[in-house]
Amino acid sequence: MTAGLALADVRAAQERLRGVTHRTPVLTSRLLDQELGGSLYLKAECFQRTGSFKLRGAYNKLAQLTADERDRGVVTMSSGNHAQAVALAAHLLGTTAVVVMPSDAPPNKLAATESYGARVITYDRYREDRDALATQIGSAEGRTLVRPYDDWDVMAGQGTVALELLEDAGDLDALVVCVGGGGLLAGCATAAKGLQPTIAVFGAEPAAGDDHCRSFAAGHRVRLEHVPRTIADGQASQEPGELTWEVNSKLVTAFVTATDAAITETIRWCFERLRIVVEPSGACALATLFAGALGPLDGRRVGVTLSGGNIDVSRFVALFG
Repeated sequence: MTAGLALADVRAAQERLRGVTHRTPVLTSRLLDQELGGSLYLKAECFQRTGSFKLRGAYNKLAQLTADERDRGVVTMSSGNHAQAVALAAHLLGTTAVVVMPSDAPPNKLAATESYGARVITYDRYREDRDALATQIGSAEGRTLVRPYDDWDVMAGQGTVALELLEDAGDLDALVVCVGGGGLLAGCATAAKGLQPTIAVFGAEPAAGDDHCRSFAAGHRVRLEHVPRTIADGQASQEPGELTWEVNSKLVTAFVTATDAAITETIRWCFERLRIVVEPSGACALATLFAGALGPLDGRRVGVTLSGGNIDVSRFVALFG
């Protein structure tokens, strides 16, 4: 599809992940179909190992390190889900990981990252540059930098979400994917367009952090002035990734948004109707559909990512207190 990413790369990643990641279920609901007027297929990555899709990309990247690179270890930066994924992938592959995490990262995500054996270094997301800090650590300790999304191997791994969804659900008219830095969307768009060239692909982000919407309208990457303040912490990006934008600007039909209030109500809906727990970033794609961002579905078959379920009890209760 692009010079750096093709359907063949996603298929190769699928082989590397075989027996490592779960083939997560595709959920359907007659009630949901009635409410939205279409046929919805929800790819439930909240049931993935580490609680989100991120292990797919992290493992695909680390599995291709040389023996020398594994000996020296890796370093990454993440608010939580990618952190856990890199930590587990490193453990499974016999290497070590240092993770730069914001000091206000959800406690459950920080604890889980450490439980997989990673060394965590915290920073102030509103005052410090996590990329610079991780790069500095990598240089000082000889570690390979594993970017959360702006990496072709990471994107290829994330694309297996759409590959599995289309294999299990069949042809779709549209695919709605949550977007933070853009790695999941780039991988999924590449896989979906490779299998179904006419499929419409939509990127869903919180309204409080609409850097992709603004970039799409402008025709180039736009950087938000401040780090977005949104309950969807995994999507609080200021600017689309450079490599991910190279893919998404070409393959994505449009970008849509959901307010924090809409995301919260979608979490409630998933819990009360589907009996599953979805974190704010994981609920964003479905929230845009409840908000009518795609207009009347008119019976269309639509795939939706529920990208993660890492939310602790105290925060879950606080959302509805």
